[in-house]
Amino acid sequence: MNEDKYLPYASLLLRLALAVTLLSAVADRFGFWGDPGDKNVAWGSWLRFVEHMQTLVPFGSRETADKFAMVVTVFQIAFALMLLFGIKIRWAAIGTGMLFFLFAVAMSIAYGIKAPLDASVLVGMAASFLLACIPIYRWTPHGIKKKTVYRPY
Repeated sequence: MNEDKYLPYASLLLRLALAVTLLSAVADRFGFWGDPGDKNVAWGSWLRFVEHMQTLVPFGSRETADKFAMVVTVFQIAFALMLLFGIKIRWAAIGTGMLFFLFAVAMSIAYGIKAPLDASVLVGMAASFLLACIPIYRWTPHGIKKKTVYRPY
């Protein structure tokens, strides 16, 4: 039996789920999901996100938190687009896993261990690292163009 039969589909779904998760968080900090205080809105505005970042990075000033927020946002958008379009999947998955790991550590220090568990940050981290380990990326520009399975190992 071919164990790799469903792996390309699983890796595609994992890529899409991680990309949508990252983009949803970015959309929230720019107010696309609603205003601050609305139901199911974590931040609702850039200023609220910077305040959250300042809590996660207490050793810096507001300017430091703003810079961290910008860097994190750029990385989240870049990794999400890479995952979405199948570009350098392994690098995007490792980067996404590292972002989730850093968020988990910072949230644990700032709010306690329950915060990253409630936000499923550890699940996102594990899913990212699992995606980086998958040897088959069929649904990528390379895989579709060549009509073969791309095996990066």
